[in-house]
Amino acid sequence: MPVIAPMPAARPTRIPSQRDGADDSVAGTTVDHLTETYRAHYRSLLGLAALLLDDTASCEDVVQEAFIRVHSARKRVRDPEKTLAYLRQTVVNLSRSALRRRILGLKLLSKPMPDMASAEEGAYDQLERDSLIKAMKGLQRRQREVLVLRYFADMTEAQVAETLGVSLGSVKAYGSRGIAALRVAMEAPA
Repeated sequence: MPVIAPMPAARPTRIPSQRDGADDSVAGTTVDHLTETYRAHYRSLLGLAALLLDDTASCEDVVQEAFIRVHSARKRVRDPEKTLAYLRQTVVNLSRSALRRRILGLKLLSKPMPDMASAEEGAYDQLERDSLIKAMKGLQRRQREVLVLRYFADMTEAQVAETLGVSLGSVKAYGSRGIAALRVAMEAPA
């Protein structure tokens, strides 16, 4: 457990006022007082951080950082009796910041990276595409036109009928026969 080294002066440090000779200066928290506060309240501040955070290492880091910040700003804590309250508030604020960083990290980690297809998968996909193109070329012209417009251009049967200038029944018949012919062609050994 690291200890903040006390300064040799045992008296509170006097802050010089802006006006020379004026006696309205207020002493800040001394290093001795902060060291005593550390010894007396380290465990309770660690318990406070433990209620807000879930792992011991983070709790210790937060409490140590709180003491460092209060030590750096000890001149602004004018009333030594308020040092503990200032430390508690700093522990709470640092715990909140640690939780925010964790949440942000989890949000960033929760988006999975897209998996790269292996070379083998790419080769299989290419073979499948090649066999589909070969099978499509083996279809009658109208069957091929209906299937391309219906499934690759994502048109409705009515839109296909209008585009080709045929009846809706013809589109359904060409589509049905074309799919059956594709199924046979794709299942046949190459």
